[in-house]
Amino acid sequence: MRVDVDDGAFELSRSSRLFPAAVTVTRTSQDDFGSRQVVVSIDGEPAGTLLWGDSITRELPPGPHRLRVHNTLVWKTTAFTLGPGEQLFFEVVNHAGHGTWLCMLVLGVGPLYVTVRRML
Repeated sequence: MRVDVDDGAFELSRSSRLFPAAVTVTRTSQDDFGSRQVVVSIDGEPAGTLLWGDSITRELPPGPHRLRVHNTLVWKTTAFTLGPGEQLFFEVVNHAGHGTWLCMLVLGVGPLYVTVRRML
């Protein structure tokens, strides 16, 4: 028996089950300082902790989402929207700023800053 459904909500629900969307967050940039962890959360839920060279992938339902990363000092939030079956990639970079090296010389420690880049 064949049932024809002309309902956009049904089609979106069906396509999201057939083609789950996903987001990948990576920390592999050569610009990265290579020190300290970066904590990642998606939609307010913990997703993981990245050290240099790590990446995480999470399947998400299509729709709007928020990626939040921090290195315990600097926090960045990025909003994004996923379509059915869409794969998004973000690169997180934990990098030194203008005053980092001076602070390291004087104090032995310095602040690191976080950048989030959407990869194409």
